[in-house]
Parts: sequence; structure tokens; C-alpha cells
Amino acid sequence: MKLIKSRKENLPQIIQIIKDAQDLLASQNIDQWQNGYPTKSILLKDIQDLQSYILLNAKGLPLATAMFSTKIEPTYSKIDGGWMTPDQTQYGVIHRMAVSKNYRRKGIAKYIFNTCETMLKTSQIKSMRIDTHEQNHGMRTLLKTLNYNYCGVIYLENGDKRLAYEKLIQ
Repeated sequence: MKLIKSRKENLPQIIQIIKDAQDLLASQNIDQWQNGYPTKSILLKDIQDLQSYILLNAKGLPLATAMFSTKIEPTYSKIDGGWMTPDQTQYGVIHRMAVSKNYRRKGIAKYIFNTCETMLKTSQIKSMRIDTHEQNHGMRTLLKTLNYNYCGVIYLENGDKRLAYEKLIQ
């Protein structure tokens, strides 16, 4: 497997993987990503900003996608709780992570997290932050397994509540 920066020609594959995730969330009665988010324009902007990644298997088939950045996340400036690191500290963030329906439960998401954490270590960035929907028990379980610490509640620009997590990268 190889996690690489997405290119514009990967957009149809990314959209399909996101659709797989939307369908899974809908089947679990989770309203996350059920309002058209993330849009094609958001995914394209991730690519243009060099923050979109696609995970390919040895044959070059797409398995998963994620947005990974070390830029400050505006919605993380206010938290009902507290981050483990000060706000002015640089950190990594993962958003819009989704695994193709054909490759779930094979350690793909864990591989993406581990790879992104390795990128942070290489850049000497000591923290990763992430948020998820309160009902997204799959992601919450994964975050617990990967030793992410629950830090509190943040609110997205549209007012939606999300649970916030952080991990110190050693």
C-alpha cells in the first residue's frame, strides 16, 4: 500500500470512496455526510491545496482517501474542554477520511493514521487532532485503539457538534 497526494484525475475515485462512506453512515442512521458534504468542490480544493491523499494497493487500485494537513483548523480554536497542546502549537489534522466499501475492516484507516503520524514525526510536529460525529462509533473506536485522547466538543462552521480528539506524537 502507498499513500500518495491525490491528483485531479483521482477525483472520480475519491468521490466514489466518499459515496461508499456516505452510504455506510446512512445505513447506520448517522447524519454525518448526509447533506451533500463533502462536495466535489471541497474535494477538488483539497487536491489543489496538496492536502488530499489517496491510498493505493500494489496494483494501483484506490482503497481509501483522506485530507491531511498541518495548517491551523479554524473550528479547533474554540473547544468545550481542552486540547492537550496549546493552540499556537503546530499540529496535524485528518479530515474526510473514507475507505472503499470493498476494503473495510482490513486495517486501512489505521494504516492512514500511522502514515500521517510518521509524516508528522518527520516534520517534528508533536500532535495530531481530529474530530468525529458523536454517533460515529467506528471512528471513535479506532481513535481509542490508536491512543487518541478525548478532549471535548467543537462546533463546525454550520453549528454541528463534533467530538474532538488529540494524540501526542512521540
